[in-house]
Amino acid sequence: MYAGMSAVMLGFYLFAIKRYFSAYPAPVYVSFTYASSLLWYVPIALLSVDGSYLPADDGWTGAAVLAFVVVGTVVAVLASFRAIAVGDVSYVAPISKLVPVFVIPVEVAVFGQRLTPLQTAGIVVATAAVYVANYERGALLEPLIRAARSRPAQLALLSAAAFGVTDVGKRALTQELGVPPASVNLVLFVGVALALAPLAIRRIPDGLRRADAGRFLALGLLLAVAEHFVMLSFAALPASLASPIINSSAVFAVVLGGVLLDEDALRVRLGAAALAIAGVTMIAIG
Repeated sequence: MYAGMSAVMLGFYLFAIKRYFSAYPAPVYVSFTYASSLLWYVPIALLSVDGSYLPADDGWTGAAVLAFVVVGTVVAVLASFRAIAVGDVSYVAPISKLVPVFVIPVEVAVFGQRLTPLQTAGIVVATAAVYVANYERGALLEPLIRAARSRPAQLALLSAAAFGVTDVGKRALTQELGVPPASVNLVLFVGVALALAPLAIRRIPDGLRRADAGRFLALGLLLAVAEHFVMLSFAALPASLASPIINSSAVFAVVLGGVLLDEDALRVRLGAAALAIAGVTMIAIG
């Protein structure tokens, strides 16, 4: 249940970025949204953490990994926002959901994890989503050339790679170091908002409307609850079940972008989203 709810919320979150906030400078949007999420998330963290918010042992190691995750998240979120701002959400969403394609190589290098044949096939299938998302009639390699030259595709891939690296950091924090999941979210909301605040202050639009302030609060609430449901999903379900459901948010984003924003090539991009989720599922199950 939590995984499905988070998928719907994250799909609406991606759509809302394009619909209401794409005109904002990336640091302003990210800083405001994460600061809003922090306001909503503090009571959630207070109610959900029983005991210490940080482990007693390996305090310096935990702090270093937390800092790494915050920096990686800043890069990932900025790239994701900019990709949606300059491209169609139905185009960006399937590519940005290729996070496991980048998680697996990092886990192989850091934790010595071995790839199964199914996981290898999943990486191939998920990567094919990039090809399909850029498909138009023409030469066989034209979609790959188009993806390499597309600014939204480049930013979406950067976002997926950065989220992949930070997801490995989150695994180390919650599994190896024993940091409560709510504590990780709390630090992320604080760290990202503070890291971008100096840039955001200098670029706040003069005409910031009261309606936009309300939208930032609403989007912050949506993100805070969605991220908490993501953590609850991984706590209650095997990753092989939770991850594909959560990443199905790409389908919701594609449908919302294609139908409500009248974006082009809806069928092709739904196919790309389906391939991305199928690849993610194969990687998780394998």
